Amino acid sequence: MKKIYLAFFIIGFFLSPLFLLAQKEKSVDELLLKDYHPVSIYNIPESKIEKAKFPVIDLHSHPYAKSQADLQNWIETQKAAGIKKTIVLTYAHGEKFDSLASIYKPYSDHFELWCGFDYTGYDELGFAEKAVAELERCYKMGARGVGELGDKGKGLFYSEPEAWGMHADDPRMDALFEKCAELSMPVSIHVADPKWMYEKMDASNDGLMNAYKWRLDDQQDIVDHAGMISILENTVKKHPNTTFVACHFANCAYDLQIIGNLLDKYPNLYLDISARYAEVSAIPRNTKKFFEKYQDRLVYGTDMGTSANMYEYTFRILESEDEHIYSNYNPYHWPLHGLDLSDEVLEKVYHLNAEKFLR
Repeated sequence: MKKIYLAFFIIGFFLSPLFLLAQKEKSVDELLLKDYHPVSIYNIPESKIEKAKFPVIDLHSHPYAKSQADLQNWIETQKAAGIKKTIVLTYAHGEKFDSLASIYKPYSDHFELWCGFDYTGYDELGFAEKAVAELERCYKMGARGVGELGDKGKGLFYSEPEAWGMHADDPRMDALFEKCAELSMPVSIHVADPKWMYEKMDASNDGLMNAYKWRLDDQQDIVDHAGMISILENTVKKHPNTTFVACHFANCAYDLQIIGNLLDKYPNLYLDISARYAEVSAIPRNTKKFFEKYQDRLVYGTDMGTSANMYEYTFRILESEDEHIYSNYNPYHWPLHGLDLSDEVLEKVYHLNAEKFLR
């Protein structure tokens, strides 16, 4: 019996590495794209930029802090990173906005709150008058801008209740945007999503890793990417006295000249660069040229939380000439590259451009 056990032990000893190797090879063959997390082996410089080169106004954040302790921690992180002001896009109105205003009011030196539109009864007579009245009330409560308005093709939806089927260029929205001009309230507007989300989810989609999570190709009766950019243009054109800040490069990272053409035509349009660092730093030379050409119309934003690492990630992309960067903040499979922006461009993007339209 002992000889039998010994034989099994010897066989197992020699076969186990082969078995493990086979399992390892099998796991690589079956590796899912979502589980692919490469680590660069290039021996090249890696910059660690903990504080921005110039004071920063963050034009795109949200009410992440839910308590005084959260706010204090966030403020300390901002100070260390060189963030002098953060615009908090609440989406909110009514009691929800009032509650947020009470939380953030003691820290007005660090935060500015923007409200959302109230779409209640948007398909009924009298909608515009009621919505404008609520906007004015939020202004009196401290709102100094509006946003983030959201529409990926099916209608306005970030604020509650949703206004499915109504887009920003709808005549029902005109009175609201005109009141924003009267009150000098800029409007942060998110139109579309990155182009990959509208493409087929197959092997040809080079943004598949992130696109599949946020896919829009399977939505019925959705306005496509080009249609959403047309809606943005219609809106900006109709309201020349209202300042619009299109979020995330207006989701035109795949062809920046699309939104560049709108910047050429409409001086009341700005772009925030938030949460699209991965998309634009994949094409660093083209993106740098875009920053240089439209340096007076781009504003800094994050939209990725409150951590020190997050701010460092954005500074590294904007300020360094690092190459082949992988990051937890990059939702795609491709490496990123620093843009190495000039001091002149950096200072405008970090705070000078925003100061043109902020109070």
